[in-house]
Amino acid sequence: MSQVLLINPRITSNARFPLAVMQLAAALKGRWSTRILDGNLDRHLPETAAAAVREAPPLAVGLSVMGGPQLVAALAVSRAIRAAAPQVPIVWGGYFPTLCADAALASDCVDYALRGQGEEGFAGLLEALAGGRALADVAGLSWRRDGQVVHNADQPFSTAPLQLDVGFEDLPAPERYLGPSFLGRRTAGYQAALGCRYRCSFCGVAALFRGKTALPEAERLSRDLTLLRTRLGADSVQFYDHNFFDREVDMQPLLGVLAQQQMPWWCYARADALLGLSAASWALVRRSRLRMAYIGAESPNDSLLRDMRKGTRSDQTLAVVEACRANGVIPELSFMLAPPQDPEGETERTFDFIRQVKRLHPGAEIMLHVHTPLPPRRLGEGRWTPRDPALPRGFSFPDTADGWARREWVDYWCHKDAPWLSDALRARIHDFRTVLGCRFPTATDIRAPAWQKAALRAASAWRWHAARYDGPRELRWLAQAVKLWDPQRHAL
Repeated sequence: MSQVLLINPRITSNARFPLAVMQLAAALKGRWSTRILDGNLDRHLPETAAAAVREAPPLAVGLSVMGGPQLVAALAVSRAIRAAAPQVPIVWGGYFPTLCADAALASDCVDYALRGQGEEGFAGLLEALAGGRALADVAGLSWRRDGQVVHNADQPFSTAPLQLDVGFEDLPAPERYLGPSFLGRRTAGYQAALGCRYRCSFCGVAALFRGKTALPEAERLSRDLTLLRTRLGADSVQFYDHNFFDREVDMQPLLGVLAQQQMPWWCYARADALLGLSAASWALVRRSRLRMAYIGAESPNDSLLRDMRKGTRSDQTLAVVEACRANGVIPELSFMLAPPQDPEGETERTFDFIRQVKRLHPGAEIMLHVHTPLPPRRLGEGRWTPRDPALPRGFSFPDTADGWARREWVDYWCHKDAPWLSDALRARIHDFRTVLGCRFPTATDIRAPAWQKAALRAASAWRWHAARYDGPRELRWLAQAVKLWDPQRHAL
C-alpha cells in the first residue's frame, strides 16, 4: 500500500491525542498505510518531516491546520517538506482551509485545500492522485487548474466518522498523551460527537459543520473510555465535542455511560441546554463526576447575542451559574469583549456582569476573549458566505496564509486582539484580567500551594471590591513571583 504522511503541526506544549489526524488514519485504514507526526511532541517537526519524505516519498502529506499559532507551524513544516521533496503533494485540511481556502492555496507550499469534514474528501483526493478518480469529482476540494483556483462543490455533512475505530494504541507510546490536570493524574483528550447545531457568527465550528451535529452510540463511548482507562491508564477525560450537551433524549444514554465510568470530565456546553436538563439527567451528571463545563456566555447584551446568532440570553447565563453551583459543577464562562460596535461601552458592561456572576458563584471560571468576527468563507461553485455586518467599514482580511501568520492576525484568530481596539482599551482589559485572576485564582492550577492563592486573593481584595483595576503593578509583580497560572495560555 502507498504511504500517506499525516501531520499535526504544533499548537500547544500540553500534548493530547492528535485526534484530527488519528481520525484520518482510521478513515484510510486498509487502503493506504499511514504515519503520524505530531508537532506537540516533536520540537523538531520540520526536520523530522523533511527527513521522512526524503527517505520514503509518500503519495501525499496531509496536515490538519487551525488558524493562529498552528498556522505558523504548518507553514514551517510544509515549506520544509516542499524543499526536501518538491514532487510530493501537500494537502491542508481543518478550520483554516475551510474558512480561508483561497488564502491557503495562495501559499507556495500548499497544493490542495479540503473544506469541511476531511475524511471522505481526503480519501477521494488520494484516489485521484493515484489515477483512479477525477479531481473535479472530489467534494469539498479546492485546487488549481491551469493556474486558476477551483472550488468543488461542498462536502455534505456525514455521520460516517462516528463509525470509525480510532486507533489510540496504534500511536507510538500513546501514554505520552496522558498528562496531569486538575481533573486527574492521567487526563485523556477525546471527542464523542460531531459538529454543533448552532451557527454563532464568531465560531469556526459553525462554519465547518453549518448547523449539523450527530452523537455517537453509547456502546462506542463505553468501549473507547474503557480502553483508555484499562489499557492506557486514563483516570479522567477532557471532551473536545463542540457542544457536548445536545438534546436530552439523545444525551441520556451517554450520561449513563459516564455515570458508570465515573471518570472526572470537562466539556463544552450551552446555558440553554443545561437549563433544559431534567432532574434525572442532573442526577446522572453528578454521578458521572462532571467537574467543569465551558459555557459561551459571550455578552450581557441580549441584542448583541442575537446579532452573534448565539441563541441564548444573559438571564440564562446567570441561571446556569446557579444550576451548576447546585450540582457541583464549575461553570467556565467565556466572554467576548470589545465588539466592533461600541467596544469600550460593551467591555465595561461585561466587566459589571462578571462581577454579578462572581457574586452568585465565586468559583465560576472566567475566560476573556476579544470579539473577532470570522472572515467571509468561500463555498463551492463560486459562492461566498456574507460578510459580518458588525465589521467596520473598510476593514479587510489577509488574502494569503503568510498574511494570516503575521502576529497581529494570529492574535485576531485567537480572539486576543483586533484592529479597532485602542491602546487604552487594551490596557483596561489587561488590568481587569490581572485583578480578576489574582482575586479568583483558577481551580485548574494544580501547582500553586494554597498559601500562594490566599496571598493573591488578599492582595487583590481591595481593588476588586472598589472596582479599581487601573495599573495593578503590585499584582503583576506578585503574579510573576508566584507564576500565576493563566488557563487561557495553558491547556488543562
